[in-house]
Amino acid sequence: MVKYKKVLVKLSGESLMGGGPQGIDPDSLLRYAGEIKSLTDAGVKVGLVIGGGNIFRGLKGVDKGFDRVKGDYMGMLATVINGLAMQSALESMGVGCRLLTAIRMEPVGQGYSKQLVNEAFDRGEVVIFSAGTGNPFFTTDTAAALRAVEMGAELLIKGTRVDGVYTADPEKVPDAEKYDEITFDEAYKQGLKIVDLTAYTLCSENGLNMVVFDVNRSGNLKKIILGERVGTLVKN
Repeated sequence: MVKYKKVLVKLSGESLMGGGPQGIDPDSLLRYAGEIKSLTDAGVKVGLVIGGGNIFRGLKGVDKGFDRVKGDYMGMLATVINGLAMQSALESMGVGCRLLTAIRMEPVGQGYSKQLVNEAFDRGEVVIFSAGTGNPFFTTDTAAALRAVEMGAELLIKGTRVDGVYTADPEKVPDAEKYDEITFDEAYKQGLKIVDLTAYTLCSENGLNMVVFDVNRSGNLKKIILGERVGTLVKN
C-alpha cells in the first residue's frame, strides 16, 4: 500500500541534460518518465514541475545584460519546452498526461486552472505545471510549492543531485553531515538553500512536508511514496 496518494514532483531542468552541457538528453528524459510512470502504476496522482535551467536561466542572463523580467519570461518558456518533452515521453509509455501553462498558449497546452487539474486527476493523468507561476521574480521551486498546495498534495518531492539535505554542500565539503529530518525553520536559519524563502513559507504555512532526494538513483521515487526513508524529510 502506498503512503502518499497525491504528490507533486519537482525536477530541475539540469537533470534532463544527462552528461551534456545543455538541452535535453533523450535517455535521461525517458528514464525520469519511467520513474513517474512507476508512481501512476501504483495509483498515485502526480503533479510535475520541471525547471528550465537546461535551456535558459533568467538570473544568469541578467549578469550578461538581459532585462530581469524578460529573462524570467524566457526561463518560463524553457519550462514549457521541458514540459512538452516530458509529456511526449510519458505518452509514449502509455501514461495519460496533461500540460497546463501559467501563461495562456492554447495550441501548446491548456491554461492553468484548478478545475482542469481535478479533471485530469479524475482521468488518471499526470499533470505537468509549466511556465512557473506566470510571473517574473518567482522561481520554479515557488511554483512547485504553490501548485502542490493548490492541488492538495500530501507531499512535495524535490529531486536533486545529492541524496538529501546536508550541513553544507557535500560536493564541496566532503565531511558534511546528512540530515534524516530537519524543520523548515532550522533549514532557513542555517542558510541551507533547499528552496527559496517564498517556497519555504508556502510549505510551512500550509503544513506541506517535503522530501529532498537523489533523483538519479533508480527506484527512489517509488520508495518514497511507499513510505520508505529516502533522502531528507523537511517538515514543520
